[in-house]
Amino acid sequence: MAVIHRTTMKPGKLELLAGWLPARPWYAGASAAPDLARAGGFRIDDPEGEVGIEFVVVTDSSGAGPVAYLVPLTYRGAPLEGAEEGLIGTSEHGVLGTRWIYDGAHDPVLTERLLALLRGEAEPQHQSETGVPDPTVVPEAAEDALPGGAAVAGVEDGPEGTRLVVEAGGRRLGLELVRVLEAGRTVPGALGRVTAGWELPDGTRPRAAFAVLREG
Repeated sequence: MAVIHRTTMKPGKLELLAGWLPARPWYAGASAAPDLARAGGFRIDDPEGEVGIEFVVVTDSSGAGPVAYLVPLTYRGAPLEGAEEGLIGTSEHGVLGTRWIYDGAHDPVLTERLLALLRGEAEPQHQSETGVPDPTVVPEAAEDALPGGAAVAGVEDGPEGTRLVVEAGGRRLGLELVRVLEAGRTVPGALGRVTAGWELPDGTRPRAAFAVLREG
């Protein structure tokens, strides 16, 4: 079970993300200096207790209207070999020391736990409370949509978001991370999805799919 420490991180997550987001192919803003605020998210535990896993939603208010982005993050106590492309930065944690912070799409532990969530083998956790499940996060998957032993064969990052190519039981699946969140967005043809909510600057709380599983 992940322990949420009430402490500092320097630089903070928003500071790191403000420098990282504008270079992403799916960034929808026009400003090289986004005005970010935390807007929601959830966590999934790593059974080994080594990797922190957090699905973070931030809103950017630098444009004509707020845009909500999903950024799955992993936190590690040492660099992840082969994941240099996914490194967002390092931060000094007040309790744990130096943490290497990655875009979770490039971290196999996050992918494995997200697949476990879709299979009903993991439980979403509250973003800022230790050991508290988050029932507002709803995973759904068709029966036998995701057999065990799934492995990621590639990461495709493009203007529409990030697609993880998953091979499982002789099948090839696409696990899409919805990077720009839109309230009520439909996902036809999905084998599974993870739906959750976030908070806009005006206090409204929309919901949408954060991750979508498709054939091929």
